[in-house]
Amino acid sequence: MKRRILLGAAAALAATPALGQGQRPAAPAARPPVDAAAVARVEAYLNGIRAFRARFLQVAHNGATAQGTALVSRPGRMRFDYDPPEPLLLVASGGQVLMYDRELRSPTTVPAGSTPLGLLLQSEIRLSGDVTVTATERSGGFLRVSLHRTASSAEGRLTMVFQENPLELRQWAVLDAQGRETRVTLYETDTSVRPENRLFDFNDPRFLEAEGIAR
Repeated sequence: MKRRILLGAAAALAATPALGQGQRPAAPAARPPVDAAAVARVEAYLNGIRAFRARFLQVAHNGATAQGTALVSRPGRMRFDYDPPEPLLLVASGGQVLMYDRELRSPTTVPAGSTPLGLLLQSEIRLSGDVTVTATERSGGFLRVSLHRTASSAEGRLTMVFQENPLELRQWAVLDAQGRETRVTLYETDTSVRPENRLFDFNDPRFLEAEGIAR
């Protein structure tokens, strides 16, 4: 049961479910104006990061948790290795996102462009145009930026949480069309890494090696 919940949570990170037939998105509550200067600062910060490795804690909508190691190499590459006993692996590469259950040897792929985290993998991150920022909020030394894809607001929402001083990405939350939220908190972040491309290459025989990412 827990694996199904966590796999569903991983899928929430890799896909933004469309609304079911007959459903309509709830009308958004009134919010303060978006802080354009804060959005520009976040955009510059994200574009300045080419790669990072971090430990992560994932919390599903019902409270189920999992930990692991995240590796991001922009543009286009991301890998989430879940700690045992969870057998899950989530990888983005070549315009595709692969979800893989190591025990069941069961892969699932979706286009990276349809994912809420796809914008973090772009060669140039733009928080305008194809992306609409709906809110910027500050509290307790943290800045929250909420957004959705402009043409597909019903697909879901991504909220990024940054420590403000110095600016650092600490968490993101994906809210799907059914109102289920998956949160990923980052810690022990290292932006000096230069990961090998083979760690993201589905077709490389070494791709699934246990020693692929130093923990």
